[in-house]
Amino acid sequence: MTWSQLGLVARQVGSDLWAQLWTHVLTAGAMAMAMLVFGLFLLLQENLQSLLKGWGDQIQVNIYLNKSLGATEVSLLRETIQNYPEVERARYISQEQAWKDFQAALGSQSNLLEGLPQDVLPASFEIAVKAAYRDGPIIEAVAERLRKEQGVAAVEYPQEWVNRLSRIVLAVQGLQWVFGGMLFVAIFFIVGSAVRLSILARKDAIEIMQWVGAPPELIRGPFVVEGLIQGISGAALSVLGLWSLFLFLHNQLATPMDPLGSLGQLQFIDFQSVCFMVGLGGLLGTLASVFSLRRFMTTWKG
Repeated sequence: MTWSQLGLVARQVGSDLWAQLWTHVLTAGAMAMAMLVFGLFLLLQENLQSLLKGWGDQIQVNIYLNKSLGATEVSLLRETIQNYPEVERARYISQEQAWKDFQAALGSQSNLLEGLPQDVLPASFEIAVKAAYRDGPIIEAVAERLRKEQGVAAVEYPQEWVNRLSRIVLAVQGLQWVFGGMLFVAIFFIVGSAVRLSILARKDAIEIMQWVGAPPELIRGPFVVEGLIQGISGAALSVLGLWSLFLFLHNQLATPMDPLGSLGQLQFIDFQSVCFMVGLGGLLGTLASVFSLRRFMTTWKG
């Protein structure tokens, strides 16, 4: 296509966008709504993965000791645990320290503990696991070995929650592409309908161009560019809507909810995901235009 033809296509696109402004605005808006749903899945997946990583970084095993265990036995047990190849560090928490920590956790409601003996909480070890061993089966094996150590009353670790969250992330990824496929089909119909309206509005001009032997790319070019613009515009609007929703949720859910340590704040999708959404919108708009053009242009030419 020559520069003069490119200029003609650009002028035709500008003219058609202005002449059918509201049609294109409504098409881009409908695309934005569809892409927004897909973006919500991306946002949910991003934050679940961040949450999973945060929990994984904070995985620790808590072991509670028998109250009859003496200081020498506690020291020997700490040395034994610290020699585990999977263990990064083992922090001993005495009964007195456990009581103080419990009071601090209750804050202004610590008066509820009045009357309770301070040795009601057992001494314990908080065991941090090395990053290379933060895997479900390995953590379970370590916990099983700890249960067999003399003086250990109970062993707890949050791996079950991490495993559940991993399954949720996988489910979200699957739903993202199932619903995404449905939405992409809808986008095809939305953009295709807009292209068909544009074709019908310029039917006479198209037929004249066909009869005088205008190159196919010169006839189809404006429609393809319009589909591309609609796709990019719709995707950009969906990212803007997703950002507004993110800011709202970020302010509403600013307080920490934390059974396993700080979960951090909500995170927006990364720049790569934003580019993916915009590029996907442009690609879908272009493909929908090409598909509609092949049907209608072939019919008229015949």
